[in-house]
Amino acid sequence: MNECSTEAVAKAVREYPGVTRKRAIGDIIRSLRIDVPDVDVVASFGEDAALIRNNDEGLLLAADGIWSKLMEADPYWAGYCSVLVNIHDIAAMGGKPLAMVDVLSINNEAICRDVSRGMIDASRQFGVPVVGGHLHPDTPYNVIDVAILGIVKMDHTIFSHTARTGDRIVAAIDLDGRVHPSCILNWDSVTMKSADAVRSQIAVLQSLGRDSLVSAGKDISNPGVIGTLGMLLEVSEKGAVVDLDEIPRPDLDALGITFEHWVRMYPGMGFVMTARESDVAEVCRRFEAVGMSAADIGVVDDSRMLKIRRDGELASVFDLEKEGIMRIRAKGEECR
Repeated sequence: MNECSTEAVAKAVREYPGVTRKRAIGDIIRSLRIDVPDVDVVASFGEDAALIRNNDEGLLLAADGIWSKLMEADPYWAGYCSVLVNIHDIAAMGGKPLAMVDVLSINNEAICRDVSRGMIDASRQFGVPVVGGHLHPDTPYNVIDVAILGIVKMDHTIFSHTARTGDRIVAAIDLDGRVHPSCILNWDSVTMKSADAVRSQIAVLQSLGRDSLVSAGKDISNPGVIGTLGMLLEVSEKGAVVDLDEIPRPDLDALGITFEHWVRMYPGMGFVMTARESDVAEVCRRFEAVGMSAADIGVVDDSRMLKIRRDGELASVFDLEKEGIMRIRAKGEECR
């Protein structure tokens, strides 16, 4: 039941709302751009977190809002994910998350309690406190947004815009999980794990940055593994060919989901990176040591096209030069 044509997979990813909702980012960035040089802002738009120079150490600043559909389906999981996705953003940059603040807009006390409970559980599990924020107690809607602060050594930072032609692409995903009962496009591999387990998984990215084992990286977010790779390639001004059969996956038949469903899922713990071929084995070993499945899934090229391959069949997912996903450029513009 899980054998899909490459064109079907490409179409499913290309048309997935987790991908198409990113298209507005470019217009927003252009409207926010302020022509005031600031040598302390090393990287901003297009990265998982902004990097701000602070002597020999960098401050990482990021924010995420939770999709309203998730808030409606499961307020507890929405609260948990509001913390989780922000921690992922700092980890993906090779950083250590320090603390968070939130903006909670609410019109239902029961939802407020469930969201708060989810945030508290995730905060305790990952060891990252919520230290302040703002409350709107009388809005006509229920929304949770969180911002996070992290730190990283400047020369240990993992960027999104620095993939190199010829790099191998590594996908690392914790397959020990479940399809979340409240959201079929979420793979929950975190709520059932110990604090030590999830913190050790996050710490792998810090070790990869410290030892310069990856050239670029992102956490796998709402666009799924292929869509997230497309975002990385877009800001790196590169293309790639991905072998679908190499993408880590659980037993899809046992779960009753298709492969095209799997590649669109948000994993509770997942990252996509680029690395020298000689470093791939060590990168995979470090993820596997903390219970994550990691594999070489493809190669970076200069085509500005993201293509997928299976059984000799090749299909194009994104033409990143003509349209892109976020429709922004980072190299030489947002990142410097």
